[in-house]
Amino acid sequence: MTVSDTRPTAPDPAAPPPAGPGDRRRAWQRWLRSTTTGSRTFSVLVTGVLLVVLFGTGSARYENFGSPQVALNLLVDNAHLVVLAVGMTFVILTGGIDLSSGAVVALSTVIAASLLEAGWPAPVAIAVVLATGALLGWLMGAAVHHLQLQPFIVTLAGMFLARGLCFVISVPSIPIRDPFFQSMAQDVVELPGNTFLTYSVFIALAVLAAAVWVLHRTRFGRTVYAIGGNESSAALMGLAVGRTKVGVYVISGTCSALAGLLFTFYMLSGYSLHAIGMELDAIAAVVIGGTLLTGGAGYVVGSLLGVLVLGTIQALISFDGGLSSWWTRITVGVLLLVFVVVQRLTTRRARPGT
Repeated sequence: MTVSDTRPTAPDPAAPPPAGPGDRRRAWQRWLRSTTTGSRTFSVLVTGVLLVVLFGTGSARYENFGSPQVALNLLVDNAHLVVLAVGMTFVILTGGIDLSSGAVVALSTVIAASLLEAGWPAPVAIAVVLATGALLGWLMGAAVHHLQLQPFIVTLAGMFLARGLCFVISVPSIPIRDPFFQSMAQDVVELPGNTFLTYSVFIALAVLAAAVWVLHRTRFGRTVYAIGGNESSAALMGLAVGRTKVGVYVISGTCSALAGLLFTFYMLSGYSLHAIGMELDAIAAVVIGGTLLTGGAGYVVGSLLGVLVLGTIQALISFDGGLSSWWTRITVGVLLLVFVVVQRLTTRRARPGT
């Protein structure tokens, strides 16, 4: 062996540098991020496919089910639920829950009807309703963040408070005869093919578009996802965790109040027993739409698809005519369980070893 054989060989400039701990960590984070994003998209795609299958089944089985107006009626009949689900999506994305939203819907109908009956102008009544929803949301959000209470307990107390206030204001149903509210209830926007949509649908779609922009184009939206992913890490990154947590409950309360107004346009009455269980429909729509109950993953568009799935199930049962309306609850319960299981499986795939 010569001396030259023992000298170290110069590194090849074209060879990739050896992977260090930092490189391996970044590669792991990229893989985890791509896998989690894929699971989110997969859940939304599953919901979309389910919607197409359900509507296709109805079209094949029942005459006129596949008509354009029946499809549009899914939005007309559920515009209030779309807005409610949008607000619920913000809360669930942070890992929280809002059980008060259905009661706030009822409270909004009662407040609006009572103020209009007392002679208040419609714009003022609407402003009072929205302010009430935002205030209730702020109180619940502040209790969740500053007092470190469980969202389940806080919003359950909010549900009892809002429902109790309904009966304090009025026990019997209050009819609404205000010209503006009647116009919003009866006027429609004509579309081609002898179809139509109500103004409530356009309001709901505008709220949906605003929510998409906020969640995916603003710092507030990125913080919402970060809190749901890991609240402690979000705080260590210097994100406004407290302000954002309170903010999502304000958004949910405001959306609940707006949903109550849309429901008032739909029913033209204020009643203390309106919207019983509607918060559960909103939660089901959000979960079926692919948002993780543990937070951090989901799309608000998926919540819209979840609402349409619930509406399609209800339409199928209505067209059948021989099934009890309780089959809607049974079917939604089964779907909810299936989607929670799917979420669990996709979460495990995104976090190997758990």
